[in-house]
Amino acid sequence: MISLSITIANVTFPSCIYNASGALCTSLEELIAIGNSKSGAILSKSCTLEPREGNPSPRYHSLPYGSINSMGIPNLGYKKYAEFAKSLKRFGKPYIVSVSGMTFDDNVTIVRELSSVTEIDLLELNLSCPNLIGKPQVGYDFEQSKILFEKVFSVCKKPLGVKLPPYFDFIHFEQMANVLNQFPLEFVTCINSLGNGLAIDVETETVMIKPKGGFGGIGGKYAKPTALANVRKFYELLNRNISIIGVGGIETGSDVFEYLLCGASAVQIGTILVEEGVKCFERIEKELQELMEKKGYSSVDEVKGKLKTL
Repeated sequence: MISLSITIANVTFPSCIYNASGALCTSLEELIAIGNSKSGAILSKSCTLEPREGNPSPRYHSLPYGSINSMGIPNLGYKKYAEFAKSLKRFGKPYIVSVSGMTFDDNVTIVRELSSVTEIDLLELNLSCPNLIGKPQVGYDFEQSKILFEKVFSVCKKPLGVKLPPYFDFIHFEQMANVLNQFPLEFVTCINSLGNGLAIDVETETVMIKPKGGFGGIGGKYAKPTALANVRKFYELLNRNISIIGVGGIETGSDVFEYLLCGASAVQIGTILVEEGVKCFERIEKELQELMEKKGYSSVDEVKGKLKTL
């Protein structure tokens, strides 16, 4: 029997495969669809203090090996995702709320308020949205990240993790890991989309999305090698009690297996969820179980971190 169940912060996930924040998880209907699927958890859209419409459309476009988007965090406001908690608990899987305040004080307020909602299992603090016009990614400023963690952990009563942007230089991995290791984080999610890519329609000679002159976050297969590298490097650098969740370009069970080898405890599905719908979870889970059985593995822990080097 192949078990894909995992535990993070004493919370049991029936499967290590679940949705990424941002993909079909904004409304209660979308979250219920994830609850009814084989997804191992229900992760909300990143929420702000007040509801946001986000950036102007068109703001998402499929590409041959992934997608480009500049959504701008459209969401219903954190109070709605707190309200949804009661109705989502019936699915028997963790409910995680993604937090992306527009200011440090917003993040502190949202985390403090969500900490009092019994039915919320974990929080994911998003330091890495590349598509807020005029807003830098906090995750690239290590001193500011530390200040934010100090503020947030002073009020947080829930297990909390952080979603990071992609890093490309070993010194940046080390600097961020040094900050992360100072706090009681439960998990780190690697990575958000590759910021400020550009996609062009040759026929019309125009960019494919409207916000920021066509610049947007790149997801899907384009992001996978970078995401795998981030998972692996943070697995090497972080305290062992911090779980790592991989996201970027996962379309098959084999993709999940690669992330587990790199050290991920779980993975999130984004672009392929948008393209294929919630049925993707059952397919990918089945493919992963078949691959693990073929290789003689019976649990996620048996695979995790076993990547070989030459």
